[in-house]
Amino acid sequence: MDLATRARADGTRFILAVFVNLAGKPCAKLVPIESVEELQTEGVGFAGYAAGAMGQEPKDPDLVAIPDPTSYTPIPFIRPGLALVHCDPHVEGKPWPYAPRVMLRSVLAEAAEMGLDVNVGAEIEYFLVDKDESGALRTADTLDTSRQPCYDARDVTRMYEHLTSISTAMNKLGWGNYANDHEDGNGQFEQNFNYSDAMTTADRVITLRYLISVLAEERGMTATFMPKPFADRTGSGMHMHLSLWRDGESAFPDSTDERGLGLSSTAYSFIAGILDHACALQGVIAPTVNSYKRTGATATTSGATWSPRHATYGGNDRTHYLRVPDRNRVELRGGDGSANPYLAAAATIAAGLDGIRRELDPGEPGGASTSDSLPMTLLHAMDALAADPVVTGALNSAGADVAGYFTTLKREEFFQWHNTVTPWEVDNYLTAF
Repeated sequence: MDLATRARADGTRFILAVFVNLAGKPCAKLVPIESVEELQTEGVGFAGYAAGAMGQEPKDPDLVAIPDPTSYTPIPFIRPGLALVHCDPHVEGKPWPYAPRVMLRSVLAEAAEMGLDVNVGAEIEYFLVDKDESGALRTADTLDTSRQPCYDARDVTRMYEHLTSISTAMNKLGWGNYANDHEDGNGQFEQNFNYSDAMTTADRVITLRYLISVLAEERGMTATFMPKPFADRTGSGMHMHLSLWRDGESAFPDSTDERGLGLSSTAYSFIAGILDHACALQGVIAPTVNSYKRTGATATTSGATWSPRHATYGGNDRTHYLRVPDRNRVELRGGDGSANPYLAAAATIAAGLDGIRRELDPGEPGGASTSDSLPMTLLHAMDALAADPVVTGALNSAGADVAGYFTTLKREEFFQWHNTVTPWEVDNYLTAF
């Protein structure tokens, strides 16, 4: 069934035609049902430079968002008659190589050439906040103050209306929401849904962030996916669970595995590839200045940071960069809430596929050493990214120097932050000399 037929059958009145820029910002135009055929056949135009990080200048031709009908999503719980569809940006009739969805599709095509399909699950963590009378950021639930609030039934119950509205929305969409919990930081929550193919999961991450944000605003709160909004609390991750499939069967399990994790040589090589490219990968899956406040944290009020500082792997052990919770998947724990899910999936999959091509071995599961330390700052991560041909290749997979553009933007971001005089500097240096 095509987009127009489905939309009319649902009683849809307006469609948000959505794409995201490299920074993960959702951009959209609201298209009335009367123009759905035009949307379906011709797309809808945007001034690409105005959308943000999309590799365009003001003089460039329109960026035209072409909808992917398979991503059509009715969202009447946001507004009656509203639906959403994810789009692939094109310029002058060709897929735009700076478009995150286009990049992920290119990497998945490489996996398909190797006879592999990739499934991904994503954990979405976020804080619910507002501001006090002085403008300072605070937890929206002022009673959420305990030192170890993780899983606290009372904190969950006070946010019942918000959490259940999101859960109900996910289940109406058929995503299979299976858990909603209070995370380790005061005001921090996580809501989970079933895994799917990599593109569908990335679409759902963007859709879910939108749903959470809009529904939180309706209750007077702000939902933030910022990695580390509070210095003394755990940061928000975007953990990805990845599995490879061949001819409809998982390529990960192997009951003869002598290392004891139940994994195949393909799985171990996939793991080894991710570890080999971990420093560069951090520039994509932890892409903000604030990201490194999360991975660099040494302590939090609850007593743990839950953020990896070294590129290691192990079994069902959350201190590792790559955790193997069972023999069917691997969990990448280095990513955070600021990650663009399309870029994160594309870069991670490319790194793993490189490991398979080169038949890399990750060694024995175990602890960290100084040689596998992750980047300390966004600037270090951009240096690692620029020097890594596999991760840059993933960003450049659709035919442009996206990696060069991306690293330039991120270095500028770092220096904009670095050039800002902070309260910490005033407190420590004002009268120190």
